[in-house]
Amino acid sequence: MDAPGRGALISIKGSAFRNPAAIGAVAAMLGALLLANVFAFAGGSQSLWLIGSVLIADMLAVGVGVGVAAREVMLADRRSDVSQAQLDAIVDSAMDAIIAVDAEQNVVLFNRAAEQIFGVHRQEALGARLDRFIPQRFRDAHHAHLDDFGRTGITSRRMGDTTTLWALRADGTEFPIEASISQAGEPGQRVYTVILRDITLRKKAQDALQGQQQELRRLSAQVLDVREEEKTRIARELHDEMGQLLTALKMDLAWLRERLPPGDADAARRAEQMGRVLDQTVSSTRRISADLRPLMLDDLGLAEAANWLVGDFASRSGVQCEMRMPGEGVLESVDKAVATAIYRALQESLTNIARHSGARKAWVSVGAENGEIFFEVEDDGRGIEPADFAKARSLGLKGMRERMQYLGGSIEVARAPRGGTRVRVRVPAQGQTQ
Repeated sequence: MDAPGRGALISIKGSAFRNPAAIGAVAAMLGALLLANVFAFAGGSQSLWLIGSVLIADMLAVGVGVGVAAREVMLADRRSDVSQAQLDAIVDSAMDAIIAVDAEQNVVLFNRAAEQIFGVHRQEALGARLDRFIPQRFRDAHHAHLDDFGRTGITSRRMGDTTTLWALRADGTEFPIEASISQAGEPGQRVYTVILRDITLRKKAQDALQGQQQELRRLSAQVLDVREEEKTRIARELHDEMGQLLTALKMDLAWLRERLPPGDADAARRAEQMGRVLDQTVSSTRRISADLRPLMLDDLGLAEAANWLVGDFASRSGVQCEMRMPGEGVLESVDKAVATAIYRALQESLTNIARHSGARKAWVSVGAENGEIFFEVEDDGRGIEPADFAKARSLGLKGMRERMQYLGGSIEVARAPRGGTRVRVRVPAQGQTQ
């Protein structure tokens, strides 16, 4: 490719039309010849020798002009050949496959990379139909897409932005590609050029990564299920067994207080103190049990559990909460896993308000529509920053997102119109595990 390139430079420099001195000399010569013709023909027959000399000069000038024109045509042809050779070399040196087809989708250009990718020699590919390199099941759709692209008038665009494209090798194997297409020429005479790349290795890596992510998501969901089951077991033991034991202690303490000597003030004071400690223990046990797993979520359903959670949060945190709930029975046919995920996400959202927002008021909405369960929590606090999502300790938000994605739902965390943070969650009522 180096030799043609140097030849092109020599040809361009040798052109008479690119030399200002040569152009000036030719112009001066033509001017002098024109004056000689004027004087010769003005003198008429009295200057036959002058007329003869001028005619000879004219013929010489015409000959020189023809020679120069022929030379320029040859130089132009050489430049065109060299330019074409350089263009062919550039196309062949490209690492991506380049294929051009005419309006009838016959191949008119097939570079070296295309030969390697498709396993077809260039001479065999030229003139063949483009269908040869497209799997059978995609050919009709490809024709329609190419016709639509030709009518748009857009010069270029990326192909397969949302889906993987597939191509066909000479041995019949299919492989994934990414491609872009461009068009040039008038309607009916358009040339379509496709630049494509074999992404088999990338697709395998992406599929493997996606499979690993799905496996990790399933594992995470199983861990969460086991955790919820363990929380439920502990919560029931606290509620039932500890509750019964503490109730028995209170009954025994009441029996003892009735039988204390009337004049023993110290014993009466100690019994009263024991009663207060027992009441605090009962309250703490109920609170721990509810935090682990609110039994009303299993016994009464999501609506009652969510309503209790918001009310308990308001009384503990001092944040004024405004609750909106659907009509009776709307949230009854919710899958257990979905109900648990919604409850835990709502619990995490309220906990974040208490810990980080500095809010004075919160608005909570829980409902169902179009086969989905949703909730929205908004506060008037400081608002979440984009950097907060990247913090290593923001495991609550990451856990919420993973749980919702596993169930086929979505979560949106952003700044609220009131200036605080808004959390929106949607999950299919029956769940769609990913």
